[in-house]
Amino acid sequence: MKRYILHTSFNIYHFEAASWVHAVHTHTYFEIIFILKGRGIHNMNGNAFPYTQGDVFLLGPQDYHDFAIEELTEFCFIRFNESIHKHYGEEKDSNGQPIIKALLTTSSQSRGSIVLDNQEKKKLHALLMVLEAEYERHQSSHFAIIRDSLMRCMLMILARNLFDQTSARPLVSHSVEAMLLYIRQHIYQPDKLRIENLAEAFHYAPAYISLFFKKQTGESLKQYIIKHKIKLIEARLLYSPLSLAQIAYEFGYTDESHFCKQFKKYTGITPTTLRTGRHK
Repeated sequence: MKRYILHTSFNIYHFEAASWVHAVHTHTYFEIIFILKGRGIHNMNGNAFPYTQGDVFLLGPQDYHDFAIEELTEFCFIRFNESIHKHYGEEKDSNGQPIIKALLTTSSQSRGSIVLDNQEKKKLHALLMVLEAEYERHQSSHFAIIRDSLMRCMLMILARNLFDQTSARPLVSHSVEAMLLYIRQHIYQPDKLRIENLAEAFHYAPAYISLFFKKQTGESLKQYIIKHKIKLIEARLLYSPLSLAQIAYEFGYTDESHFCKQFKKYTGITPTTLRTGRHK
């Protein structure tokens, strides 16, 4: 898999495309992706997320992705490397740094566009316009200060939206779509996906929620959660450098042995066999 390298600490890449010419790839840097117009599918870490005008994505160095463009799309990519991340973390006088650090170290494996609210999207796009205008004068001695201030604002807004989404309990909707979203958001937190905790989150009786889910999807709740997790693990094995023990820990398995046994039960092969390609 190709790995793109950023040779400067920061840049902005603004373009239109009718088709995506890059293969699935990773980066050595962070990337905020703005969808300014168009629609299609953003494939991230083995997940497919529909995108449309106004969506905003955040990727880190371990994430891999590509796009399937369905309608002429205008993109704006803000790319910044680890040096800026560390610079933000070293500024002890800012109360927002732990929040930004949490944002940049939170996996985007199971999330699509971070921002759902239209007003929040407008704020981010307004900041983007100012940042792009300033970037045209990046040789100015004032640029780095202005850039860092604008980036902090963007990252804080992204953090607010991300953490509000993942911490909110889906009380307003009891639909199976809401349950599927909840499962994707908490796939790394097995305790939150226990039947009793799901039932509490959606205000169903524990005995009823499984029946409701199977009636709506044709599949048991437990089987769906395991299969979704296995699909994500397959992508991790193929495209990430993480060890089996690290992947097992990431997905909440108590030990590597249990992880390997369950993976083989549902795929017919061991994680090592998939990773080395001996199953072909």
